[in-house]
Amino acid sequence: MTDLSVHVQDGKHLGEGAYAAAPSWRDYVELLKPRVMSLVIFTGLVGMVLAPGAIHPLLGAVALLAIAVGAGAAGCLNMWYDADIDAIMIRTRKRPIPRGSVAREDALFFGVILSVASVLIMWLAVGLAASTLLGFTIAFYLFIYTMGLKRRTPQNIVIGGAAGALPPVIGWAAVMGTVSVEPLVLFLIIFMWTPPHFWALALYRNGDYEKAGVPMMPVVAGKQSARAQILLYALLLAPITLMPWFLGFAGLAYGVTAAAVSAIFVSLAGEVWRLGRKDEQRADRAARRLFAYSIFYLFILFFALLAERVAGWLL
Repeated sequence: MTDLSVHVQDGKHLGEGAYAAAPSWRDYVELLKPRVMSLVIFTGLVGMVLAPGAIHPLLGAVALLAIAVGAGAAGCLNMWYDADIDAIMIRTRKRPIPRGSVAREDALFFGVILSVASVLIMWLAVGLAASTLLGFTIAFYLFIYTMGLKRRTPQNIVIGGAAGALPPVIGWAAVMGTVSVEPLVLFLIIFMWTPPHFWALALYRNGDYEKAGVPMMPVVAGKQSARAQILLYALLLAPITLMPWFLGFAGLAYGVTAAAVSAIFVSLAGEVWRLGRKDEQRADRAARRLFAYSIFYLFILFFALLAERVAGWLL
């Protein structure tokens, strides 16, 4: 465990509880994991747009704001709890708490306030169903994934991925007040996408997770086993991405797009597995490419759903 009460500035240790400077608004924005938040907002928006009902544009904007704030709150609470291992890992050691920009207790207070505010805003704006789902998502990410699973099981990201898969369901519920099969299909797409996405990252950051004692799949089962599971998930995900087309709430344009980008995803996952049998360094580079593509992949799937629906409205 790393002592977070001592920080370094210009090569000198600061005193107990001392911080380099008063935190800026940028430090607090960074606590919200804005890149993750942007994807959450986007998938939540797609859930709202695909819902067959209607919502006042102002209420829709407020609901999206609540989803964004809730996602940021979950990210902030994750950084609060994981500050000790964040300080160890190269990828995360420059986050606000490890680098001494924000006190750990301040991050906790900030995250709790945002969590409560996001759920209340959602409840007042659109009702109980969406606010309950939002509150459940924040609680699941903090208590089940961050506190319960992340440091205990290599299935951490498989089960914990449910939290990141719920925003389109919340968006749908904000419009309809209920949940039906369509948003659950969107949930399933993100849920199945999450393990290969994060395991690709864990492959080329394996040393980080091993040093921090986080039992990611490549650390516990070995890299080649993780590569095989990435390929398996990619193969299972491909037909699932076609379900919106098969079930009739997406059209041919989406179906063709999903088939094309899924074929590339499977191909990249296969390359990671194939190279892993011959050359570790090349396999890690392939994993880096797969991780980068996986972000683009999910964005394109949901953008295709959104664009198709908007085009239908315009035509």
